[in-house]
Amino acid sequence: MSPQADLTWLIAAVVLGPFVGSFIGLMSLRLPQGRPVILGRSACPSCGRPLGPLDLVPVLSFVLLRGRCGACGAGIPRRYLWIELACPALALWSMAVHPSAEGFLGAMLAWQLLLLALLDAEHLWLPRVLTVPLIVSGLAIAAAQGSLAEHAIGAAIGFAGLSLLALAYRRLRGREGLGGGDAYLLAGGGAWCGALALPSILLIGALSGLAVVLIQRWRGQAVGGDQPLPFGVFLGIGVWLTWLYGPLGLS
Repeated sequence: MSPQADLTWLIAAVVLGPFVGSFIGLMSLRLPQGRPVILGRSACPSCGRPLGPLDLVPVLSFVLLRGRCGACGAGIPRRYLWIELACPALALWSMAVHPSAEGFLGAMLAWQLLLLALLDAEHLWLPRVLTVPLIVSGLAIAAAQGSLAEHAIGAAIGFAGLSLLALAYRRLRGREGLGGGDAYLLAGGGAWCGALALPSILLIGALSGLAVVLIQRWRGQAVGGDQPLPFGVFLGIGVWLTWLYGPLGLS
């Protein structure tokens, strides 16, 4: 692919990123509340004033309004700004590693994983309305690239493996150890990265989770064995890094 085409994909990913981030912020708020994502106007949660077009420009509106509602002066949660900034940053990362249309596809993967990570971190929830499209999009791209069989096998093994592990844990311990959404998320990782990538995804995910637990203990926070852990966040990190740099030992 020519340098001009690569630059076009880069610009498209970075320009689109803040708008995708704005949409992700909206979805991460409305989905757990059961509110429609597309229908219904956004409004200030403090005074209820409907937001106009000038209030909804990603990043720029936050800066111009100094992080406050233009009507009542209530603070706008900074999480939305960070999400709007994170999406183009992830796109830049992807394009830096794969400076082509492949990098743009990586940005699409990162944006899906970011939304899932937010929902799991804040609500311990990986909804199928998001994990199933992750699987489908990965298989569609694999089919276009002529590697559907390996990636379909990866999706099937990923789903079956974590599902059986969750079942075994439930039988042995009498309680849930893994959420049902984790199996769908790993299936999505297999669909995007292929069957050979599954060990790397799981290893990176496990090490990421262990690192967080060790940091929490180092900071003096109590971490119990029955404390829920958003494993989907760490699986997402595993999927992302494996897609970017390839499976450990095979790249």
